[in-house]
Amino acid sequence: MHKNKSLKDLLLIHELAFILLIILAATAGAIGIHLWEKSSQEATRISSLVTEVQQTRGDLYRQMKELFDAYFLEDETAREEYDNFTASVENHFLQLKKIAVGPEEIQAISALQRNYQTFVVEAPALFDAYQLSSNAASKRAINTDIETGLFNRHEVILAHTERLLNQKQKELNKQLSNTKRIAILLLIIPLMLAILLLIFSRVFLKRAIVQPIQGVLKATAEISTGNLNHRAPEEGVAELAMVSQAINVMADKLSSSQEALVRSEKQAAQGLLVPMLAHNIRNPLASIRAIAQVMDDPEQDKETRSAFKDIIDTVDRLERWTGSLLAYLLPLKPQAQHSQLKDIVEGALAPLQQKIKAKSIQLSLPKWPKNNAVYTDQHLLEQVIYNLLLNAIDASNKDGAIDIVVDMKRQTFSLQILDRAGGMPFKPDPSAISAPSSKRFGTGLGIPFAFKVCDALGGELNFAARPEGGTVITMQLPV
Repeated sequence: MHKNKSLKDLLLIHELAFILLIILAATAGAIGIHLWEKSSQEATRISSLVTEVQQTRGDLYRQMKELFDAYFLEDETAREEYDNFTASVENHFLQLKKIAVGPEEIQAISALQRNYQTFVVEAPALFDAYQLSSNAASKRAINTDIETGLFNRHEVILAHTERLLNQKQKELNKQLSNTKRIAILLLIIPLMLAILLLIFSRVFLKRAIVQPIQGVLKATAEISTGNLNHRAPEEGVAELAMVSQAINVMADKLSSSQEALVRSEKQAAQGLLVPMLAHNIRNPLASIRAIAQVMDDPEQDKETRSAFKDIIDTVDRLERWTGSLLAYLLPLKPQAQHSQLKDIVEGALAPLQQKIKAKSIQLSLPKWPKNNAVYTDQHLLEQVIYNLLLNAIDASNKDGAIDIVVDMKRQTFSLQILDRAGGMPFKPDPSAISAPSSKRFGTGLGIPFAFKVCDALGGELNFAARPEGGTVITMQLPV
């Protein structure tokens, strides 16, 4: 069967899920912040690289201007400014090397620095040659060397570095876009999980708590009105299922108590009435029978003797009915003693032999085990077996068959009576005061008496129909 989960366990699972959701949300936020911070740092680094590269370019042009001022305008401070710009550019290269990451950036900055160092060496030499040359053609050649040589080479290397940084900037922008999408996704996942947890909690509360409580309330209302057959649904969390189970057990006990009370009240009422009626009936019956016996003279005619015989038979039937009724209504007090089950069965069969022979019934007895000792009330059990066998014999056709089967176990034994008659026209009720009798002069007390004895001996009695026709009577009693 499905095992209901405890409310404590389910609350623990719910709390763990809530804590996990908080952890996921915090982790998602931390990852998003980390990615954003990393992208921001990279953007700052690339921006610093671009700035430093642009500053080296500006200082280079200002440095070149100071050379022109020094050689052509004979500015005495120009040389000192030139050296200052040289130191500034070197500082820029130091910063670039600190900021650069990866072999491509480092190689590009190193190439740019080497070209600048070449410029620092070659540019003054070209200006010295310019001052020493006397013709215009030489001066134009020097100008060409300065413009297409030093500057052009530096611009080519600088352009390569800028392309590299631009490519890095594009990759960074792409990375920022991916980071944004990842951050949004990481925020959506906890939100969706929170919605699912809310839906699950609502469904769980409805199915595991609200509906079972409604079932318990309905069951208590029905039982309180006297409907003891109503049952509370044993579903939901384990605690509510246990409550429903306790209510159902209570209803079963109340129903049994109610049936026992009704049965006791009926028996008490009949117990007060029947002995008085039996006393008042038996005395006249005894007188009637005695008179009939006295008057039954062989000299009487056949019709008169037949009438006397009918009177005696009728009185005997009334006496048996009264005796059975008194035996059933009196409280049973079993007197247990050590007996053999075989002796009990044979004692019940002894007075029935004439009926068995008259109907030519084939009686199948059990193969008795060596140990068939029982501790029970021999007389009560013998009377029950006698009544049940008598019913089976009366119900069986001529040349019928009756089987008696015994199964001895360590704690209990079962005794079965199987006939091949037409089956019982009714299902015996253990709580009934009497049972419908299918016999012409039956009292209807044999089966209720059997139920009462089996209950008093701590066992049970069951009736079942055989598939091929007939009835199976099973007595289950403690050894």
